[in-house]
Amino acid sequence: MGVKQDDGSIMPTSEQEKISDELDIRVKKFLRGEKTNLEGLQDKKLKGQLAVREELFGKSAQAAAKAEKWLLPSEGGYLEAEGIEKTWRIKQESIAHEVDILSARSQYDIVLPDLGPYTLDFTSSGRYMAAGGRKGHLAILDMKNMSLVKEIQVRETVRDVVFLHNELFFAAAQKKYPYIYNRDGTELHCLKEHGAVLRLQFLKNHFLLASINKSGQLRYQDVTMGGMVANYRTGLGRTDVMQVNPYNGVVALGHSLGTVSMWKPTSSTALLKRLCHKGPITAMAFHPNGHLMATAGKEKKIMLWDLRNLKDEPLQTLPGNADTLDFSQKGLLARSTSSFVQILRDSSGTQNYNNYMTHKIIKGYQVEKVLFRPYEDVLGIGHSMGWSSILIPGSGEPNFDSWVANPFETSKQRREREVHSLLDKLPPETIMLNPTKIGTVKPQRRKEKKTKEEKEADMEAAVEAVKGIEPKKKTKGRNKPSKRTKKKQEIVANAKRPFLEQQKKEEEQVVRKKQKVIEQVELPTSLQRFSRKKSAT
Repeated sequence: MGVKQDDGSIMPTSEQEKISDELDIRVKKFLRGEKTNLEGLQDKKLKGQLAVREELFGKSAQAAAKAEKWLLPSEGGYLEAEGIEKTWRIKQESIAHEVDILSARSQYDIVLPDLGPYTLDFTSSGRYMAAGGRKGHLAILDMKNMSLVKEIQVRETVRDVVFLHNELFFAAAQKKYPYIYNRDGTELHCLKEHGAVLRLQFLKNHFLLASINKSGQLRYQDVTMGGMVANYRTGLGRTDVMQVNPYNGVVALGHSLGTVSMWKPTSSTALLKRLCHKGPITAMAFHPNGHLMATAGKEKKIMLWDLRNLKDEPLQTLPGNADTLDFSQKGLLARSTSSFVQILRDSSGTQNYNNYMTHKIIKGYQVEKVLFRPYEDVLGIGHSMGWSSILIPGSGEPNFDSWVANPFETSKQRREREVHSLLDKLPPETIMLNPTKIGTVKPQRRKEKKTKEEKEADMEAAVEAVKGIEPKKKTKGRNKPSKRTKKKQEIVANAKRPFLEQQKKEEEQVVRKKQKVIEQVELPTSLQRFSRKKSAT
């Protein structure tokens, strides 16, 4: 027995079930969270609209799962060791001899000893790279053609560099203020309100430029309208560790006391504060799915945290120091300290990272930043003598979505994508720790009604509490035993009164409901003679 396909062939039932199970797994990957429970919703119109929307989400997830199953041409792969061979012993020279010519071009070293150390940033498509040297050198490179687009010398300190919504604009954190430049190297804006910025991050879905300066002030600037969205003082001192969670747009800061704080532009206080290390935090990175966070501290430990379950204990603790961390699109974790770079891999799928690859640059070079290139098996390394690029098999997503990030887009496609991204721009209010709450219905809290026995027990407890109260002694014949007894009876009656009144109200409500039901089901005059007569009391 089997299933007949469109071309007339018959697929075995076992193979059909296998494909169905695989598609179900892929559908879960594209569905962000569980379906909304609409049973408790009383508004029929809203319930119908949300039901249609949930059905649309399910269809889009199924279409994406089928496209990923049948239409994506490339498959990712990792280094595989044979026998007693170890993948972390394989050198870059051995990999360069085995790959094709185009991949081998991605392995290079740029030596600029007088302008480093360098920090790097890639566009979301991985086509362009921005490099910023501490001595004022800024450069934009086309990584497909391996050509220099533009380079300028700003003649002052550059601490960080980041692309904005596309490769036409980028921001640089310089000595006094951050500046925004275009692709031709022309200065467009000087953001004096930010002050001496240490780190920059760009929230591409919200078009917000986030910065942290020397005074510990966190600022959000809208790059579309130019207005300052938020300005908060963290109160935890100076920090130069700053990352954005790609899942929900929350900005995370690492502080000198080992604390990680998470912020959003609509809250003047931190959404979350967690003591992750006993010493200062040196580096931090987020997994692309947004559920895993890696932090490194001065006590020479790297910890992995599950953000969905905020426990005191980390998922995994790795020995070693790290001055910079970064996750790849496929979940590889790169860490670097001094002139040593290590790549860790979760080979079992249980969030247990082990050594995958290692790389040593020339002794004396101090690594400033490691950054994986999107959609390529390439790791960029910015160091004190320039920047380098090495091959890391299995790090990049093998198939790109041209609607999200297209490395081969034309100028017309870029304009269209920019217009659509501006129309789809999310407001700052959508930034929260759990973005799946957006569009859901807040459940109504129903008060649990107490049983008759519980009500009686409460009334007896209130009576017992007042029985021990002695009435105030009075003089001139007003302290007779009869009056004292009457006073005690009044105290007991006052204690019972609220319970009796509540009971009376509930009985009246029950009677009203019964009357309404009787009025609604009242028979017409022609049929009333057939109804059962009530017995006379």
